[in-house]
Formats: sequence, C-alpha cells, structure tokens
Amino acid sequence: MSTTRTHDDSTTDVDARLASSSVVVLSGGRSSEREVSLKTGAAVARALSASADRRGPARVSEIEILADGRWRTPTGVRAPADVLSSTDPTTVWFLCLHGGEGEDGTIQGLLTALGFVHTGSGVGASALCMSKSWTRDVLRAAGLTVAPGLCVRAHDWRERRGAILAEVAALGTSGFAVKPDRGGSSVATFLVATAAEVEGAIERVLATGDRAIVEARIVGAETTCGVMGNELDALRALTPVEIVPKDGRFFDYEEKYSASGAAEHCPPITISRETCELVRADAVRAFTAAGCRGYARIDFMIPRTNTGPNRTSAEGHPVVLEINTLPGMTDRSLLPQAAAEAGMSFRDLCLEILRLALDRPRS
Repeated sequence: MSTTRTHDDSTTDVDARLASSSVVVLSGGRSSEREVSLKTGAAVARALSASADRRGPARVSEIEILADGRWRTPTGVRAPADVLSSTDPTTVWFLCLHGGEGEDGTIQGLLTALGFVHTGSGVGASALCMSKSWTRDVLRAAGLTVAPGLCVRAHDWRERRGAILAEVAALGTSGFAVKPDRGGSSVATFLVATAAEVEGAIERVLATGDRAIVEARIVGAETTCGVMGNELDALRALTPVEIVPKDGRFFDYEEKYSASGAAEHCPPITISRETCELVRADAVRAFTAAGCRGYARIDFMIPRTNTGPNRTSAEGHPVVLEINTLPGMTDRSLLPQAAAEAGMSFRDLCLEILRLALDRPRS
C-alpha cells in the first residue's frame, strides 16, 4: 500500500534537511555581470550566516569564481575539479552568478551531474532563458505577448545587411531596442529613435557576441514580477515592481545599480490594479512555459497610448521582455523589494529559495 506524504510532512522534512545542510554561496564568474554577482553573493552569505534564529543552514561558506576560471575557497585558490571532488555531496549550492556560464545552464549541469542540489532553475530552463531569441519563441508559442522583433545573426548581417535593415524599419515607428541575444543587466543595450540609427547599434552589439535582438520599442511603463515555486499548483507570483527611470533614460546598468538610479515602487503607483493582476498571471505562464523552478523574475512593458504627465492613459496588454532565472539579490535588486512587500525579510527570502531547492524532485 502506498503512502502519500502530506504538505506538512514535506515542509518538516525540508526544514530538517536545511537545518543540517552545508551551503556554499557561489558568486563571481567571468561574465560582464561579475561585479553584480559578487554583491549578490556577499548579501546572501551575510543573510544566511545571521544567527537571529535557528532556522538557517548548519554551515555557510563562500566560493568566488575568479576571472581566470579558478575558484577561490576559504582555504585558497584551487581548480574547480579539485573543489568539487572534495565537497560533501550533500552540500547545497546557492547560485549567485549572473550571466555567462553561471546562468546559461553550464554550472547547473555540472552540479547536477555530480549529484549536488543547487538553487534556481535547471539546465534546460537556464539555457533557454539566457537566449532572448529562444525565450521569445517559447513565450509566443505559449500565447504570451512579446514585442515585434527579430534576431540578427552575425553571418546574416554580413551577407544581407540591407534586407535586415528593411525588416527593422517595418517593425514600427516608436523606436527600437537593440541588445545582445545572451546577457543581462542591460549591458550593451541601446535604445534608438530611428531605423537609421539601428545599424550602428547592431554593429556595437555584434562586437560582443554573434547574435543581436532588435525589437520595436514599447512606449509605456516598465514593471517586473517575481515568481516562486516548483510545481504549477504551488507557484506564487509576488506583487509587481514598477520601474521609473529618469527622464530620457531607460532601465540600463546605471539606472539599475546606482544609488541615484531609477525609482522603484512596490506596489506600482501608476499601473492599474487590473493590469497588475494580468502581469502576475502572465509571469506565472512565462515561468511555466520556460520550465523554470525555484524562483525567477519576469520583466514586462505595459504599453500606453496618449501618455500624459499624470500617466492616466489607456494601458495595453503586458508585453514580456525577458525571464531572469538568477535575478540580482543586492540592496538595489527588485526581487527582495517584492518579497519585502509580501512580508518576507531578505533572510526569509534566501531561506525560502534554499527550501525550494531542497524540495524539488531529483531528476
């Protein structure tokens, strides 16, 4: 006779495993988002090491992936294989990496192959969401709204530049966003007003990789929504955060991480309650379509027409921009702000991310 484990049993089991676990906070890496990753790692390690209660892991340590690929551990700088071979297989890895091999499924696949538990999504969802073009295809197939756009491959750009620029011009008249297919934190992302300016922006993006995404600019309000959970019936969409960059700017690297950057509001102050509910619903749909697990943050634009100074114009259906499978966890990050609005401290958020990793079925 089979026995079905109750939710309370599952929670108790996960909490017991967490209390006896060693956690490694992994940050750094070799991507353009290295510095943000280090800040995320430091904040997470500090929160998990706090001794305010007994709910946390038994031990917390930090490992930094250096720019040359070696790993700095509490006992010195070593090769990754040496570190992993000497790490207790029950260790839980809290991934604080952003971009590159830390977020594209590479690290996730390595840890999974060795039998380790890690936070966040697995190999497939991580690889998918690192590519904006792949993500666009999956979201569109799931019935979600994405901006009109195209993927420009370096080879095609060399062979048929004129035809590509004609396709860009047909996308719309509100301007264009040009960005790398793979990357985050708005690094090497450009907003241009006319199709004539797109050519230079594509050149600059292709200097950083082999594919560029060109999308019609969506005029309106920018917002983001965190989703937490593993299974469809237990996913939780947090309250969206509205992002208001300075006049004439967009949510670029400086606006994200500077102390004088964009204003962020949770709950939103100019987006209607009805649209916020649409954002939350579409965030769960995007999370599910991409196969994400644990937690992620989904970015949106809310189209607006006849936008006036009081921002009371009509709102269109939310447009999904991208999915962040390892969103930032710094004092300027958006997911912790949404968690705080839900009554969850930064430490509680970190502990919940660990619980979700431990509660995920091993595949």
